[in-house]
Amino acid sequence: MKKNILITGTSSGIGKATVLEFAKMGWNVAATQRNPDKESDFEKFPNVKLYPLDVTNLESIKQAMSSVQKDFGNIDVVVNNAGYGVDGAFEAMTDEIIEKQFNTNVFGLMRVTREAIKMMRPKGGGTIIQISSMGGKITFPLYSIYHATKFAVEGFSESLHYELAQFNIKMKLVEPGPIVTDFYGRSRQFIKPMDTHQYDGFIQKFNDAAAKVMKDAEGPDVVAKVIFKAATDASSQMRYAVGKPGPMLLILRKLLSDKLYFSMVRKSYNL
Repeated sequence: MKKNILITGTSSGIGKATVLEFAKMGWNVAATQRNPDKESDFEKFPNVKLYPLDVTNLESIKQAMSSVQKDFGNIDVVVNNAGYGVDGAFEAMTDEIIEKQFNTNVFGLMRVTREAIKMMRPKGGGTIIQISSMGGKITFPLYSIYHATKFAVEGFSESLHYELAQFNIKMKLVEPGPIVTDFYGRSRQFIKPMDTHQYDGFIQKFNDAAAKVMKDAEGPDVVAKVIFKAATDASSQMRYAVGKPGPMLLILRKLLSDKLYFSMVRKSYNL
């Protein structure tokens, strides 16, 4: 019997690559997007169906999950991938910007997770995979709001796994490092103060260092393969780091003192 998976945020990047990975592996895939009418890359896969879903709208989530259940029956895996990144100087972040970032990356993920639990618990189990980030365990300059959302996802998911174990629902966290996606392109929302130039030097050093890192970054396919592993390895492993140099940095963060780690980051950004 074919397995069924629902994936949020599939219009590009990691989400799109994950749809293609599971489709090629023979799964039935419910690919959700805010505007699925614009999607054409999945047409050659008869086992992929598109559904409108906006993680900031609870009724949208409920309607999508109800439609997926009617079409596929049980949903074995839910992947919470929808999200985006805000970076820049915190001083210039408005309440609206902060709330929008949390509403998508944290509250949206929580809404989907809650509905997934309601769906999986009566069926005897399932797997929920949260697309976190190495930025949920370690930090870099100018990502304070984004880091705050991913730290929240990590803590929320780790705590939640205790209560879900009794229902045979597994909680997994995939933690990508730098990946070549729209996260660093058209989806990027960079915030800079308009009333001062005192951040300009700092921002320029950050952008220069970030550009060098992205030259060696891997594509979203490597993350999609790790998501597939998390969904199918039948292990109790919770965290899956992927995307160089993410796994190495996560190990260094555990081994180094705050002083040494902060010094390493400052040096890498020439601060």
